[in-house]
Amino acid sequence: MSESSNYLLQANALSCIRDDRVLFEGLSFEVNAGQVLLLEGKNGSGKTSLLRILCGFREPDAGELSWCGDALSDSSYFADLAYVGHLEGVKKELTVYENLKVSLALGQAGLYSIMDALDKVNLTDYDEVLVQSLSAGQKRRLSLARLLITKNILWILDEPFTSLDRQGIELIETLMSEHCAMGGMIVLTSHHDLSIQGVDVQRILLS
Repeated sequence: MSESSNYLLQANALSCIRDDRVLFEGLSFEVNAGQVLLLEGKNGSGKTSLLRILCGFREPDAGELSWCGDALSDSSYFADLAYVGHLEGVKKELTVYENLKVSLALGQAGLYSIMDALDKVNLTDYDEVLVQSLSAGQKRRLSLARLLITKNILWILDEPFTSLDRQGIELIETLMSEHCAMGGMIVLTSHHDLSIQGVDVQRILLS
């Protein structure tokens, strides 16, 4: 990611309306390379809706997004982002290795090989295990391993610490810190109090 220092995500006056209720309006922010943007707020405040807008799953009701100064449709934005939702998004009938092989086939190869990524998330020797046999925490770590095997500047994460124990949380925080240190950026929701050393963490409270 050595050329990612000029990457910039900008939101200008975003609004989101759901079921005739305004979740947020006039929301503006910037996320630069090396930064984390933490979205906070009670359930129903629009955090996941904002992530869906950032991923292109729905359009904002007002406002616009830009990537490196260009409209999303005119940029490499969707190729540059990776999304992990609050569900694991893995195939139970496939092995751990096969799941990551599918993810790699859909993206551009990243810094880590599949086996190196499994080592990073403490799933070494689980490569031939069916996902349906994994614990909830192991499934979550597998879903996050997908971020390591593909090349993406922007990580968009919806409650990434779900089902993780203290050790798992510390592991993911370390991976997030490494990603930002290499010029990556992260937008996430979390009820967990982040502890990411040496990273500029911005916060937006949605109410």
